[in-house]
Amino acid sequence: MTDAVIEITRSHNPFPQYGVVRDDNDVPRYAGLPATLVDLLRVHVEARPAAEAIVEVGGERLTYLQLWQRAARVAGGLRAAGLRGGDRVAVRHPAGVNWALAFWGTVLAGGIVVAVNTRSTPPEIEYVLGDAGVTLDLAADSPLPDGDPFVADTLRGTDVVALFYTSGTTGKPKGVPTTHEAFVTSAENMVRALEVNQDIGPQLRTLISVPLFHVTACNAQFLVAAYVGGTAVILPVLDLAKLAETLAAEQISFLVSVPAVYALLLRHPRFAAADVSSVDIVAYGGAPIAPSLVQALRTAFPAATVLNGYGMTETAALMSALPDHDALDHADSVGYAVPSVDLGIIPIGADATVGELVVRGANVTAGYWNRPDATDTTIVDGWLRTGDVVRVDEAGRVHIVDRIKDIINRGGENVSSVEVEAVLLAAPGVADAAVLAVPDDVMGEKVGAVLVAADAPIDVDAVLDHCRTKLADFKIPQFVTVATEALPRNAGGKLLKNDLRRRVQWGAPLR
Repeated sequence: MTDAVIEITRSHNPFPQYGVVRDDNDVPRYAGLPATLVDLLRVHVEARPAAEAIVEVGGERLTYLQLWQRAARVAGGLRAAGLRGGDRVAVRHPAGVNWALAFWGTVLAGGIVVAVNTRSTPPEIEYVLGDAGVTLDLAADSPLPDGDPFVADTLRGTDVVALFYTSGTTGKPKGVPTTHEAFVTSAENMVRALEVNQDIGPQLRTLISVPLFHVTACNAQFLVAAYVGGTAVILPVLDLAKLAETLAAEQISFLVSVPAVYALLLRHPRFAAADVSSVDIVAYGGAPIAPSLVQALRTAFPAATVLNGYGMTETAALMSALPDHDALDHADSVGYAVPSVDLGIIPIGADATVGELVVRGANVTAGYWNRPDATDTTIVDGWLRTGDVVRVDEAGRVHIVDRIKDIINRGGENVSSVEVEAVLLAAPGVADAAVLAVPDDVMGEKVGAVLVAADAPIDVDAVLDHCRTKLADFKIPQFVTVATEALPRNAGGKLLKNDLRRRVQWGAPLR
């Protein structure tokens, strides 16, 4: 596969490149970072023991020293219960202080955190526990282990420290092993993309409203706060009124969410009176965003920069980011490669700027847990195939065209569902949208759209008129249905199109 990869140019990359070295396999890595998560946390425990590390909204608050001491006791309890280095520990506590202690306790014990999706059904949870070979299960209703303080002292950067499971949208979820180096690399990527320097790092306070079993919350917020010596403020349940109140109450400086949540937040009555003066960074990702929403975010958070991030469970969060100066004019882009990764494409046609995106780097997993078949088809010659079709523009920015499996073939014309969704999201009265292929005996597939209303009922004719000003005729939806409930999404905000396909009832074509 290597010969087919066209590496994406980084000549216009806006992110700092210092400290990036190449290993013997030409993979980019950072030099001089903490070797492990234990080293990462210890730096701030020793330098700033009284600084606030974890806040659970409505619950406990922990300093760095308290976090270390209590996590070490959890580690001691795990070891006393028989845990040995490399054993898997299921973390099933809800988001909050106990989740943080379970995570760090497992890390200090030398175990592997299995971040379990607490929204899963019992059979789905049992599958994950069995697939991971869990030794100890820290269930939500169980007390945390307690014992004499313990901190593993033989950990290496190459050791696996966590398993995150993919959403399972195309079959059984796959476990993604993540190493200490991958976590630390991911944190450094975030710091550079966010332009957080050593002076403002300790003042960073991030509000986590995405579930912690997802890499967005854990890797891009929870561990970034620990990396810079800042504070992870955890909202146990997404509550827009509470989120709005917490911005000022906790002096939040860094927000991350998906576009749909931001759209709802900006319309929430409690947000209008919220003090947002502390917010310096507003980041989003996981779904297309309308330029109008980017502008609305800039207006709502006047002191903040905005950033679009793109990544996968397999890349431990970011692989690319779109900085503030491009956020509005190039809202359909996910930006440039972050410093520790190489991005490339495998062309799918004559146009060498369009193809499947591939990635390699120290933050990219080496393979799937117990799935050699999936590993062999996904990771080839050191490159991970993302399954996303992208277009690369003249400046090196990446634009998501679609998932390979979601491209609609309408009579030989390829239609990007992502492109059509982005246009629909900017249409009058539309709060959310999904575009699917509708089987057709003549054309093979036609374009179908599922819409969610913002406030008033949707005027479908007005939506289609909007589409005609933005899209070629063959891309305009021929089937439209208005949903009466929210579209199904995973914890990271990505559409679960397989679920939606099973639910949707198409009526007669509009044309």
